[in-house]
Amino acid sequence: MTKREEFCAVVLAGGRGTRFWPRSRRSSAKQVLNIVGETTMLEQTLARLEPLAEPQNTWIITSRDLRSAILRQAPRVPPAQVIAEPEGRNTGPAIGLGAELILRQRGDVPMGVFPSDHLISRPERFQSVIRAAIHEARRPGRLVVLGIPPSRPETGYGYIEVIEEPHRREPVGAQRVRRFTEKPNLAQAKEFVAAGNYYWNAGMFVWRASSILEALAEHLPDTSERLRKIAEAPKSKFTAALEHWYPGCENISIDYAVLEKTHGLVCLAAADMGWNDLGSWAAVYEELAPQGGSVIQAGEAIEIDAFDNYINVPNKTVALVGVHDLVVVETADALLIVPRQQSQKVGKIVKELEKQGKEKLL
Repeated sequence: MTKREEFCAVVLAGGRGTRFWPRSRRSSAKQVLNIVGETTMLEQTLARLEPLAEPQNTWIITSRDLRSAILRQAPRVPPAQVIAEPEGRNTGPAIGLGAELILRQRGDVPMGVFPSDHLISRPERFQSVIRAAIHEARRPGRLVVLGIPPSRPETGYGYIEVIEEPHRREPVGAQRVRRFTEKPNLAQAKEFVAAGNYYWNAGMFVWRASSILEALAEHLPDTSERLRKIAEAPKSKFTAALEHWYPGCENISIDYAVLEKTHGLVCLAAADMGWNDLGSWAAVYEELAPQGGSVIQAGEAIEIDAFDNYINVPNKTVALVGVHDLVVVETADALLIVPRQQSQKVGKIVKELEKQGKEKLL
């Protein structure tokens, strides 16, 4: 079994969670909210990682707006390892920066990359899968992605196609990746699920620090050089170096930057973890009410000829008559009402508010 001091974690916590407006804002985004459960999404993420990686071996990459909240919620992670990006540059540079810092401060150890805002209801199964991924990732140059066996033809996820090897059927071992497909249309998604050799891309990865840095140097040489200069800066000049070099990094995901172009990539099936990326209010409803029925997360509700609604309205009684499949979310300054099936579009509201210059609502 891998010792905790031999494994480091990079937690990505810079997103704004726009599809969770009006609760999710720049300084209180989805990952620092208790969307499902008593603790926040970030706190849940750190708790399930702790049996694998010591807090002092954990780096959190976030935004300036969120850093203060994250420091409060992650008191055991060294403050110097809670890094605020001067500008969001997507997952490629964020992961590369974490790898550069780990290589210099902990050596060429296995490291994992984890979103801060996913729900995993079976953490013990998650930890077992990550330990298997660590073992696989010890091989030089090996990049391991975690794939979730699809339960439906979901069009909002990326898919990983693996090369079927009859003598190595899952869940035993890892399977070689043939290609990635980002957010297919419904017809493609149905084909993928029926084929049986496709997985959802969970956005979780395990590799040695040197393995991902070598891939970044090959495919993003300018960004790689910028990240190296930041990591090599003395502690007293780290913030200045970050401010100077990081904004010039290419704005690109790790999938497009490296994974789609890299040979030797393998997928490890992460079944039975109870994984949900909680990408919308509809996803929260489905998690909390798998058999249907209304979900009341705050306040009270009275329903007459109304059903299957999601209601999050603190300190008020909400009366619903003759409506169903709605999402109703209220904060002190905003009210959201949307059909549940269209809750993926909530992020468009944030874009419209930005156009109108309504900063107080962002």
